[in-house]
Amino acid sequence: MKFAHHRFALVAALISAVALPGAAAATDPGIKDNEILIGQCAALTGPTERLGTGMNAGLKAAFDEVNAQGGIHGRQIRFLSDDDAYDPDKCVECTGKMIEDKGVFALAGYVGTPTGKVAAPMVQEYKVPLVGLFTGAMLLREPVQRYVINIRASYDDEAEALVEHLTRNPAVHKIAVFYQNDSFGFSVLSGVEKALTRRKLVLAAKGSFERNTLDVKGGLAAVLAAAPDAVVIVAPYEPTALFVRAAREAGLKAQFATISFVGTESLISVLGTASEGMLISQVVPSPTDASLALSRDYQNALKKSAPAAAPTYVSFEGYIDARVLIAGLDLAGKDLSREKLIDAFQGMSHLDLGGMVFSFSPTNHQGSNTVYVTTVKDGKAQPTP
Repeated sequence: MKFAHHRFALVAALISAVALPGAAAATDPGIKDNEILIGQCAALTGPTERLGTGMNAGLKAAFDEVNAQGGIHGRQIRFLSDDDAYDPDKCVECTGKMIEDKGVFALAGYVGTPTGKVAAPMVQEYKVPLVGLFTGAMLLREPVQRYVINIRASYDDEAEALVEHLTRNPAVHKIAVFYQNDSFGFSVLSGVEKALTRRKLVLAAKGSFERNTLDVKGGLAAVLAAAPDAVVIVAPYEPTALFVRAAREAGLKAQFATISFVGTESLISVLGTASEGMLISQVVPSPTDASLALSRDYQNALKKSAPAAAPTYVSFEGYIDARVLIAGLDLAGKDLSREKLIDAFQGMSHLDLGGMVFSFSPTNHQGSNTVYVTTVKDGKAQPTP
């Protein structure tokens, strides 16, 4: 069942006109005297499933943590999640079900640019907050969309950090990009090109592959033909690993760099020792940094929520997204509504979670622009000087 956009206004009007049984004074769905219903659509199966399950684990850890502390103004968070397999059509269907059938108050923890791209107009029309997307795409940031709240740095921020680091090396003159042929890939490709232009440089080559496939041959050939000194890879962990292996086998000795969406620990697990020396931009600090209160909080919460789960950058991002959402819900007050939640975000300045600081405004719906460049060393992503 597909959820066409012309249905949204009618269904939204019907929902807002009838208060749910047991609801609080606010007429928005997903709120009861003792409960707030939050939904997630993400890749829980398929080639990028570790990204979706990682975000899910992090969100759940934070929600379990706040629920154990009594909830938010006496309300417990009930968290629903469903699989969109990193497929835009499935994301539309999943999002429609979350809003129409499940009656969620807000959505959180979506994974990916192509899925975020189709969800954004839906939440704008329904006026349902969508908080914390695992994507840095500028199309979700400019222009600002009232009901889309981004927490992480953008892909432009990540591309700038990687190009800055790569061009510090006097041996790097030619930079190529290998990217996923969709809105995700185009977003990072654009960021790299802008970063190069600022340095009066041009892209040496570009090659691509199709989403949810491992067919990297054509894109690899295009990159190899330019014999680049460095390659920025814009892909999830499986195609990234395949590309790096094939490029090495073909004799390419370039510096490889990739962005946070790759899924750091998943990439290292799949690629093994061939990942040594790769640069990976991150949008959250190290999940195992014991010097940061935020990292310690995350580790403790994850251990209680999922004792067998190891800390990862992806689930740490999910945890941080949930913590920011919790702060927004708290700030919105006891008389909660969707509009009050968005207003709370827009008035949120310098939210310090003990390791990261987030600020929003009516003209800025991106909480952080901080990027951490890491290098894979001894099987772990470590801070890059």
